[in-house]
Amino acid sequence: MEDTMKMNMQMNFHWGNEATILFKGWPNESTGMYILALLFVFVLAFAMEALSAWPVVKPSMNPIVAGITHASIYSVRICMGYLVMLAVMSFNAGIFIVAVAGHTFGYFIVKASALALAKPAASPA
Repeated sequence: MEDTMKMNMQMNFHWGNEATILFKGWPNESTGMYILALLFVFVLAFAMEALSAWPVVKPSMNPIVAGITHASIYSVRICMGYLVMLAVMSFNAGIFIVAVAGHTFGYFIVKASALALAKPAASPA
């Protein structure tokens, strides 16, 4: 029986645009598509962190609606997390770096905005 399926998967970190990220044929060894893949992974990681602190439940909301809203946002975050994880599993060093950078930058923005909102306004002396 002829082996019609060839697996060409790196099992160690490597550089370059000859990686398969999330879908077969993407980024297809194209530099432009590789940059788009890097941007996509960065935005996914950033959005995952941003959604972690998104205040959507108001005190006046029905508890059932509030629970469904939280569960929905949580499921979107989990899907994003798995997509980032699968992208990192391509063992492409560029993808790994932008995933970490996206998470870090997203966490920084979320925490900095939370601290800015929590900081009492300074009164003029």
